Order: sequence, then structure tokens, then C-alpha cells
Amino acid sequence: MKIGISTCLLGENVRYDGGHKLDRYLRDLLGKYVSYVPVCPETESGMPIPREALRLVGDIDSPRLVTQKSGEDYTSVMQSWASKRLDALEKEKLCGFIFKSKSPSSGMERVKVYNDKGHPVPKGRGIFAGMFMERFPLLPVEEEGRLHDPMLRENFITRIFVYGRWLELMEQGLTTARLIDFHTRHKLLLMAHNVNAYRELGRLVAGARELPPDELADQYISKLMTALKLSSTIKKNVNVLQHVMGYFKKDLSSDEKQELLEVIGNYKDSLVPLIVPVTLLNHYVRKYDQPYLKEQVYLNPHPMELKLRNHV
Repeated sequence: MKIGISTCLLGENVRYDGGHKLDRYLRDLLGKYVSYVPVCPETESGMPIPREALRLVGDIDSPRLVTQKSGEDYTSVMQSWASKRLDALEKEKLCGFIFKSKSPSSGMERVKVYNDKGHPVPKGRGIFAGMFMERFPLLPVEEEGRLHDPMLRENFITRIFVYGRWLELMEQGLTTARLIDFHTRHKLLLMAHNVNAYRELGRLVAGARELPPDELADQYISKLMTALKLSSTIKKNVNVLQHVMGYFKKDLSSDEKQELLEVIGNYKDSLVPLIVPVTLLNHYVRKYDQPYLKEQVYLNPHPMELKLRNHV
């Protein structure tokens, strides 16, 4: 999978002061499972290293990008470069993007915009980041700072893997049978994020033959990625775990049922992380050979080595 990323987060010395903002988790751990496409809007648009620091000024919805001391306006330069860069990035078939927080070019949200009195208002968005998100509204995006939150990190990485599988499906060619298979494998994951979307997408897939393939694909992926933006919670996960347990009602011994109920209860009470009940369920999936559950993305949404569910 290809993931766009602010170049400085990979340890490259491209910042205005000649430094970097290396994030070792992104480079050394997540980087084992994705292929990064680095982007530095400021240097790629022609600005030198080092350079005068930039900031956003004016209207929050359409700020200008200017140098902090001399006031030189780089807005048009940045927008012109970004438009061409987005054309190139579209060909990369990215599965997501990780932005540098607070950056006047790459900040995803809460970027300071200085008003006419020189006061900062932290409600802006970097010029390039804003254009990227408008161009690719379905792509998962995050900032490196927010990815320090275990829930946000798990949600973002889950979404990039889902989008990666979707791109694989589109490469194969969308057919009704392939869409049904894709949807079936993601049912429990959807349930853990948004039950209403789970039902709505089920109805869409059920009537798949009534829509032209392109329209069907657009509607499905739009609803799916929107649904997955809503984070799962302990309550929603407990609902899914209990639902999965129902598949073993004729298989589990009394002791096994009791153990599973206790483990789910411990998770519900925040005594153990999600990985504990999921690991036990995966054990039973293999032991009792449940073909439907073997294919469920929810039970294995991303590589275990990332340890995402050890902290949620």
C-alpha cells in the first residue's frame, strides 16, 4: 500500500530551520507494511532550506500563506504547485496520507491563522492539506500528533488497510459477486463502527444488480469510508464480540463459554485490551473451523506486529 506522508516525518531535513520531525513509529514500524510517498510542499514548490518561516493570515476559510517577517506572499505559488502535485498523487493510488500537524502548508486542522490584529486563531488548515482533502475526500488522513492517541491510530490504520483492499478489488474489476464477497468479509468491522451504515450497506449490496457498476462502486466506497471514520467503542466492540460468540453456541463446552464470557466482561470493564477477547475468539475460530469467521476482517484487520489492539 502507498501512503502519502509529510517528508519531515521520515527524518529528512526539509523544514524551514533545516531540521526534521522524525516519527520513529511511522518510519520504523508502520513503514514495514506500507510504501511511503513523501511530500514536502514548501521545498517542492521551490522554497530553499533553510528559509523564513511561514504562517497563515487573513480569513480562516481562505487564508494567505506569507513569510512571518518580510510578509512575502507564497499563496499562489503553493496553490499552483499543489494542483500539479495532486494530479501526480492521483496516479499513485494512495490509501491515505499522514500530515505534519500545525504546519501552514500541511496541517490538517487547528492551524493558527493570524487575523488583521495579529492574533492567532487555531481554526485553520494548511494550504496543501486543504487542497488534498478536497481532492480526495474518501482517503483516510491523519496528523502525526493525533496518531499518538491509541484509538485514533487504530482507527486510521484500520481504514488504510480497508482502502487498500478496496483498490485491489477495483484492480480485479468490480462484479456483483466480488462486491458481495468484499462486503461479507467486512460486515463485523462495519458493525463495530456504525450499525446504521452496516444495515444501509447491506441493502445497497442486496440491490447491487439494479445499479450501473460505476455508480454502485462510488456509493459503496463513499458510505463505507464515511462509516469507518466513526471510531469503534468498548460498547460497540462488546456487541460484536457477543455476536461472534453466538456462532459457537453448539461448539463451546460450558467451561469454554464461561471463560469467553469472563474475558469479554473483563474487556467491557476496561481490565484488558481488545486483543485479549479477539485472540481467544480467533483460537475458537481455528479450533472449531468456522469458515465465515475465518474471513472476517474484524478479527484480523491489520498485522499483529503493529500491536494496535494491545492499547484499545
